[in-house]
Amino acid sequence: MGRKRAFDYDDAIERATRLFWAKGYTNTSLAELLEVMGIRESSFYNSMKSKKQLYLECLRHYNDTVTRRRWEALAAEASIRAGVRAYFHAVLDDLDDPGVPNVCLMAGSLSAEVLGDGELRGYILGEMRTLETALSERLALAARTGELPQNFPAEVAAQVIVTFLQGLFRVIRVLDDRPHMERQIEALLSGLGL
Repeated sequence: MGRKRAFDYDDAIERATRLFWAKGYTNTSLAELLEVMGIRESSFYNSMKSKKQLYLECLRHYNDTVTRRRWEALAAEASIRAGVRAYFHAVLDDLDDPGVPNVCLMAGSLSAEVLGDGELRGYILGEMRTLETALSERLALAARTGELPQNFPAEVAAQVIVTFLQGLFRVIRVLDDRPHMERQIEALLSGLGL
């Protein structure tokens, strides 16, 4: 029988996720993680095993919460045009929230150190492909049902949207004017026929 944890695991993961989200993987030290999680080093190694394993757990937590909420905004709309805009609206709402770090945790993971680790690289690129595939399938469905032209390039449009999102997250601190970002998003979506 294993020992019972002396700390709230879910709360510790949430706190670590926010720290990684704010500072990135490379710039987050073990000492900072221990402090923000409110645990001792022995508890850390017994529960998390390593900084990398904790980071993977935090990426999963982020995708299960933040990414899922954004995707649900898209899925809640009957129209793909409204859904994609709802997705971007949810992203901008997060970025407007002072309690949310101003960068996407997944986009912040596109660094040489993180992508240099095979396991981290596989997870991050897999999640990006998952988003791209889900978006492509939703766009293809809209084409099959007549909401979009039958020859709509769903796969390419999904790739362009995901690439735009990654770029948006990278420059978001420079483009701090929401109307400016909304104009860019609208130009992109209109240009794609959405």
